[in-house]
Amino acid sequence: MSHEKTLDVICLGRAAVDLYGEQIGSRLEDMSGFAKYLGGSSGNIAFGTARLGLKSAMLTRVGNEHMGRFVTEELARGGVDVSQITTDPERLTGLVILGIKDQDTFPLIFYRRDCADMAIRPEDISPEFIASSQALLITGTHFSTPQTFAASKQAIAYAKQAGTKVIVDIDYRPVLWGLTTPGDGETRFISDDSVSAHLQTLLPDCDLIVGTEEEIHIAGGSTDTLTALQTIRGLTTATIVLKLGPLGCTVLDRDIPSSTDDFDVFTGVRVDVLNVLGAGDAFISGFLRGWLKGENYQQCCTYANACGALVVSRHGCAPAIPSAEELDYYIANSAAIPRPDLDEELNYLHRVTTRNPKQWQEICGLAFDHRRQFFDLARETGTDPSHITYLKRLLVKAAEKGAQDAGLSGNIGVLIDDTYGQDALNDITGRGWWVGRPVELPSSRPIELEGGRSIGDRLKTWPREHVVKCLIFYNPDDNHELRLQQERQAQELYRACCSSGHELLLEIIPPKDSPVTDDTLANALQRMYNLGIRPDWWKLPCMSRNAWQKVSNLITSRSPHCRGVVMLGLDAPAAELQAGFDQAAGFDICKGFTVGRTLFMQPSRQWLNGEINDQQLIDTVAANYIELIGFWRNRKAPV
Repeated sequence: MSHEKTLDVICLGRAAVDLYGEQIGSRLEDMSGFAKYLGGSSGNIAFGTARLGLKSAMLTRVGNEHMGRFVTEELARGGVDVSQITTDPERLTGLVILGIKDQDTFPLIFYRRDCADMAIRPEDISPEFIASSQALLITGTHFSTPQTFAASKQAIAYAKQAGTKVIVDIDYRPVLWGLTTPGDGETRFISDDSVSAHLQTLLPDCDLIVGTEEEIHIAGGSTDTLTALQTIRGLTTATIVLKLGPLGCTVLDRDIPSSTDDFDVFTGVRVDVLNVLGAGDAFISGFLRGWLKGENYQQCCTYANACGALVVSRHGCAPAIPSAEELDYYIANSAAIPRPDLDEELNYLHRVTTRNPKQWQEICGLAFDHRRQFFDLARETGTDPSHITYLKRLLVKAAEKGAQDAGLSGNIGVLIDDTYGQDALNDITGRGWWVGRPVELPSSRPIELEGGRSIGDRLKTWPREHVVKCLIFYNPDDNHELRLQQERQAQELYRACCSSGHELLLEIIPPKDSPVTDDTLANALQRMYNLGIRPDWWKLPCMSRNAWQKVSNLITSRSPHCRGVVMLGLDAPAAELQAGFDQAAGFDICKGFTVGRTLFMQPSRQWLNGEINDQQLIDTVAANYIELIGFWRNRKAPV
């Protein structure tokens, strides 16, 4: 029977949450902080193959709780089909706590007793769904209990009926087979005849088997690698991929050689090892990138070994897996990259090609991150500054109303500070809005950051979805000492954002007393690029079409992964902003605007004076916002 193959691979098995200790070299007992990542071997592989450009899907169960939603949402953000993830009403999502003690010690504890993904049942599996994929991948833990074994066997039966290839990643964890104490997750091999015999019942149905030497030992029932391989070959014609650690791997699709010296070894790239956990999931993700597209073994293993090399040099499993662009860059330049973790270009590519995949084609932002201006306004009107906090929550409602009435369709943006706007930030975080948040000390020149010099510590407390916004009054023709001081601060901020994972919006405004030509802003951006600062966003004032062309050309050539430019308002009249929008018409790099005082200043003054009520403020600001959205959407290049 013929079936349309719309997917490349379906991954059945573990999907969990990894809590990774952040203190390298520490015992788990002494860890004081953890990073939360997607985990579970099958979940990692689904995520990794999707990141590498395959059409992958996840088949599992998660709990009906926050961590289950995290797993599902993280897979979906990574491009994985999550339509067949079932929510289990009775069980919790699996959890793993991991640490990095040294190059040989990686303590981990599995919290998986009666967890959601081990409750998958045969009736959870759709034959039509299995038939829609080129391949079905199952990882070893899901052969370890009667219920998961029955579900896996059912999925394999559907795959065989539909001509879907069956892949088994042995992924042997003795603790998950009940062969060691619950806290001993680090042990990778314990010989057990019953486990070997059990796994061998599955081998005849396989098209591809992947494992380390220890995993081949358990599948083949012998601690002699050749003997184990020969036993496996006697049961199946499947292609066998044997991982050899830092040596690389070998692929065996015919008779097993009589000596390991006869293996055709595909060598890997030698790197300094930080973390071996998750390297196997990255390896098979890379191998499948080639194998499922019919590429030769040399290319498949090149992908696989390079993926493994990158992941062992990084913290985490799923998030450490490279994108296709990043992987291709590394393969082409690996000889010149002895330390992937320290290579600037490689880390940049990882940052920008694995960030939130949402493509903001348009940003219509209401900016009310102003602090000094609101304080001055409260003082002018004789109002207690504490009222500013409530005012900013009303402005959130104005933004929401304006966006809804204008039909922004999710392209709503706001700039909000945490000095007066923390409650407003809390109101909107998690709603899918574009949220920018300032870090600069208002009006400072040279630039200073709020909260002191330790910007990295401050960003640790911010939700990852918040975009770090920093305004610098900067002209590349500033005096040398001032320019260097500002540039050092910009570099420090950029490094902090790279470390924390936040996107950075750099706002450049030439000081009022400085000369400005059509080259000024392009030269300012070029100077930042020359310093290694590549923000995700730029925020720039209105400029001429000639200046826009220079800026557009520069960003396209120096930072093609830049999200784009948003325009600022500087309290200009709406008609002046409309003319500025027209100057930007036709330049795709300009994604929209984040404008504030033009829209809210007068209504806010009236509200603080008691001249209008809450709803009137909301309606007035929303109307101003809608008018500006109209100007943006109807912009026309001057003739």
